[in-house]
Amino acid sequence: MADAARSTDRLGALDITRKLAAICGDPFARFAGPADEVAGRTARWVAVPGGPHAAAEVLRLAAAYDLTVVPRGAGTKIDWGAAPAQVDIMLDTGRLAGVWHESRDAAVAEIGAGTPLRAVQATLARTNQRLPVDAPSPGATLGGVLAADETGPLRHRHGSPCAQLVGVRYLDADGELVSVGESGTAALRRAAPGRGGGRAGGRGPAGAGGSAGDSGPAGGGGSAGGVFGDDPVRGGGDAILGRGEVPGLDVARLLCGSQGGFGVLVSATMRVHAVPAGRLWVSRPVWTPLEVHDLVQAVLAAGVDPAAVELDLPVPVPLPRRRIPATHPSVVNRPDHPAVTGRPAAGSLVVLLEGGPADVTERAERLTAILGPETIVSHHAPEWWGRYPFAPGDTALRIEVPINDLHAAVYALRDATGAPVPVRGSAGSGTVHAALSGALPPDRVASILTAVRSVLIARRGRCVVVAAPAAVRRGVDLWGELPALPRLRSAKAHLDPHRRLAPGRLPGGL
Repeated sequence: MADAARSTDRLGALDITRKLAAICGDPFARFAGPADEVAGRTARWVAVPGGPHAAAEVLRLAAAYDLTVVPRGAGTKIDWGAAPAQVDIMLDTGRLAGVWHESRDAAVAEIGAGTPLRAVQATLARTNQRLPVDAPSPGATLGGVLAADETGPLRHRHGSPCAQLVGVRYLDADGELVSVGESGTAALRRAAPGRGGGRAGGRGPAGAGGSAGDSGPAGGGGSAGGVFGDDPVRGGGDAILGRGEVPGLDVARLLCGSQGGFGVLVSATMRVHAVPAGRLWVSRPVWTPLEVHDLVQAVLAAGVDPAAVELDLPVPVPLPRRRIPATHPSVVNRPDHPAVTGRPAAGSLVVLLEGGPADVTERAERLTAILGPETIVSHHAPEWWGRYPFAPGDTALRIEVPINDLHAAVYALRDATGAPVPVRGSAGSGTVHAALSGALPPDRVASILTAVRSVLIARRGRCVVVAAPAAVRRGVDLWGELPALPRLRSAKAHLDPHRRLAPGRLPGGL
């Protein structure tokens, strides 16, 4: 990007700032500060366009002066993935916010990329609807979730957010606004025949007003999923393999998991569903990965139609030196406490059932009979539900493997690490996250990754680094073997030949 440096030297940084302010408005263009960074790489300017046409002008300005652009939403995943080679303009999507949808009969909603998921769900709830997307990142925007292909427990029934796309509007590297699939009132009218194209709640996806609660410093990062997978249900794999079931969506789904490397999402038209009348969480304590394997097989064979099958395997706490009776005040109503049972604290396998209240109750009773007397049925999710097992500063891993081999993956991770590792995620779809201590040096993390990947490769699985301290991010292979890499290179060369969009965020330094 030496040309970029020369061009901005000639033009002057203040002149670039004035041009951005003319496009976005004075309060919405500025020099970047210390918090305006992407995986440790600090931006030079921040632009917050008020609509898709203003965002397009920002991209055209960047193209004219050979500046790089990285989009951001709420900043919940800004440290995920590889650091970009350079960040000239950080394009904040906070003002590309709003929800277009119709009444309870509509099957889709068009949502601005900068809209927080919590705002989407609150708007849809007015008509007893929901978006079946429950990404764990608090405050995440829809654009950030799609850019990271971030999934939550509901993926088991509904697929990833990218699999729920009906249409998108995005900006290409030259600032051209592209619409693919179905979006806007055309899709709404098709979903609800005989109804007008009225909007309910929020502004349009390119509303000119302020952000819909998107007050975070930055936007969605990139995960290991999306375009890097070979399974079409994982979203962007469709695009790489050309298996989009809706014309145009094979291209649109390239945006999923691409971390902004192929285009800047403006809005997405998503499928919506009625809010289920009944929900029950059926939980059973588990102690070993092999036990989890057997129980998951039993759950999936039971015909109870689970909405989610989630696993939490924490690091066991040391056993007390002496057991104490269950009647002791310190453990009253806690019969599974290690001091009572004499065995390490249990993990949990939890199954979410959704539907009509009577039907959900009947299915929960059948599942309880299968899982045994230790099973507990609750109207509330466990505290860990929909949360990652890692904390800031940890090395976060994502493991994807066929469900029959998930236990082998967890055992391989434990063997490679030399100790139990906290694991949490979807046991029903074979996608879990794990946390390694951020204090582990890069060479130690690299050896763990090598050992785990050697076990997974024969099982059609993969292990990627989602987030890590800077030294680990620089010193290890974040992705592992990627058969789709040549196709990714071709897609990048076609969609962003000058490498202005988030350069270096994709695998292979793309």
